Parts: sequence; C-alpha cells; structure tokens
Amino acid sequence: MATMAECRSALDTLSDNLAGADGDVRRAADLDRSLSCHIKDLDATFTGRLAHGRITVLDTHEGPPRQKAEIRLAMTGDDLVDMVGGELNFAKAWASGRVRLEAGFRDLLKLRALL
Repeated sequence: MATMAECRSALDTLSDNLAGADGDVRRAADLDRSLSCHIKDLDATFTGRLAHGRITVLDTHEGPPRQKAEIRLAMTGDDLVDMVGGELNFAKAWASGRVRLEAGFRDLLKLRALL
C-alpha cells in the first residue's frame, strides 16, 4: 500500500509532467480550477489547484474532501503511484471504475486529451 509521502511525491511528479508537456496535453492542463484527490485506502485527501499547467497541493487532511472541488479525483494510493509511474493507464482505470474523475462537462471535454 502506498504511503502518504509516496502519494504526495506522485502528485508532484504529475505536476512536473503536466508542466513539461506540450500540444494537446498542455492545452488540456491549462485550466484554473480547484482540485481534490481522495486517496481511498488511506482515507486522506489532497486539495489544491490546477493552474497554468501545474498542480499545486495546498492542503492535506484525513477523510473525504471537505469542500466540492471543481475537479475531483478518487483512487487508491497504489493506483495513483502506478498511473504516474506509467504502469497503469488512466483511461482504462477510469473506465473500469478504479479511478473516479468528476468535473463539469466543459472541463471533462478539455481533460479528455489527458485520457
């Protein structure tokens, strides 16, 4: 089971990957939205912002998200680490229900380039 530190490191790596991307991925990540990532097996939530192609984690707390972020993710810590490490395909994990992504319709359309 992934630790909180490993999950935080994975989010930092994802942020770096998004910031260094170009083309459709860069355009998809160029939003300014609140973001939450609930790590189900650790029952912890990272909250922050996706802005200018980067994820900035602003807070971490126990339990589910306290407020409804504009982009909401939920998964296990192992799935987060595996996705960022390239061992788990996001689209397949999302389609199978291993990863939950909730956002407004327009944001989902824009984020589809990340899938």
